[in-house]
Amino acid sequence: MDWLQEVQARLKRRNQALFSKHSDYLQDLLLLFQEQDHRTMALWAFDFAGETVGRLEEKYPDETRPREALEAARAWAAGAVKMRFAQRKILDCHAFAKEISCKEDIAMCHAVGQACAVVHTAGHAIGYPIYDLTAIVYREGIEHCAAAVEKRKQAYLDRLLDWQARLPDYPGSWADFMLK
Repeated sequence: MDWLQEVQARLKRRNQALFSKHSDYLQDLLLLFQEQDHRTMALWAFDFAGETVGRLEEKYPDETRPREALEAARAWAAGAVKMRFAQRKILDCHAFAKEISCKEDIAMCHAVGQACAVVHTAGHAIGYPIYDLTAIVYREGIEHCAAAVEKRKQAYLDRLLDWQARLPDYPGSWADFMLK
């Protein structure tokens, strides 16, 4: 089954996420994630989450929880705040998703939360594409989403390789647990 058929089936079942980490479509991305340094994954996740936060801020200019989650995750990765503080902000971002009804925006909130959780473990990284691609399907419609989904997936791969190359030159500081 190709990814579009899988997404259509998940839509029919009313799944919240239209992609899965078990999907054949995301396996190349998962394999590449597993080869990366935790810091590379965090930088990659922060980069994409920043874009998504910007989109959410355009729609909800008075809503600060997604931005606060991203800022807290960055501070946590740098060793400036403790896990519990960042975790609370990330959970607040997910809570915002429960307060809105637009499926695209709900998926974007969860994408940000998953990206921020990469600081805890790089295994959360796959959550960003799962929800970000879901948001794209809702935004474009199932009949018109294929090109946008394919383009975005390629952006994940390209930007990950870019962050991998740039990691040695990253000027920021890291918490000790991010250096292991």
